[in-house]
Amino acid sequence: MRYFIQLSYNGTSYHGWQRQPNAVTVQQTIEEALSTILRTPTTIMGAGRTDTGVHAYMMYAHVDIVHTDENGNENATSTSSTYHFAKAELTKLTYKLNNLLPSDIAILKIIPAIPEAHARFDATYRSYIYKINTVKNPFTQERAFYYKIPLDLQRMQEAAAILLTYSDFECFSKSKTDVNTYLCDIKEAKWSLIDNEYHFTITANRFLRNMVRAIVGTLIEIGQGKKPVSWMHEVIKGKNRSLAGASAPAHGLYLTDIGYPKHIFID
Repeated sequence: MRYFIQLSYNGTSYHGWQRQPNAVTVQQTIEEALSTILRTPTTIMGAGRTDTGVHAYMMYAHVDIVHTDENGNENATSTSSTYHFAKAELTKLTYKLNNLLPSDIAILKIIPAIPEAHARFDATYRSYIYKINTVKNPFTQERAFYYKIPLDLQRMQEAAAILLTYSDFECFSKSKTDVNTYLCDIKEAKWSLIDNEYHFTITANRFLRNMVRAIVGTLIEIGQGKKPVSWMHEVIKGKNRSLAGASAPAHGLYLTDIGYPKHIFID
């Protein structure tokens, strides 16, 4: 039966989310823990992929689990799409996973879902936060981008608002990426100052590879005074990655939320 796993992780020690042949990733680490507990090779499908060093306050993945009896035989009822683990069993599985996983990955909960539910394709929106530290802080050096040069928050705010007036963001896509479309529906893009950190919050139905970090790098150039606010129009209309700013470092980026239609979950 299909389940959604809600989790969070500190991406510092991982080469991103997606399993790779010669690197430790978040997906691989969770799959190995699940396979150990369930005593069968188990794979999961994430809602997307984050790059090396990127963090997630909230991430989802789906997994198919075959229900077995105490002897390890598949239950006859497991062929029914309505059969799922009881809440207590899911709580126990969550507990076991967290005990087995390293401290930088946390399983928040496991949710029963309809058989056709898909963690990636059923997502209706995704939200990210990028953190820029304005003062040197040894406790956040791997969790926020320390930027020494003063930034004009108002200019960056005005430039961020321009993003909402466009839908084609080829200019912020990683080069040589195999995608069918560069269209994204950005619902929110704004800056805020929290303590000594600038936080850039962005929400869209989908994101291109490296898109958020490329946007932040472009906004930094505007906030630094190197480029005018109107430059954002030129970059987007140019549809060329080389016209935009350099990508901001990965360690300041966090996936914060993913939305799904309620009907795919089973109460």
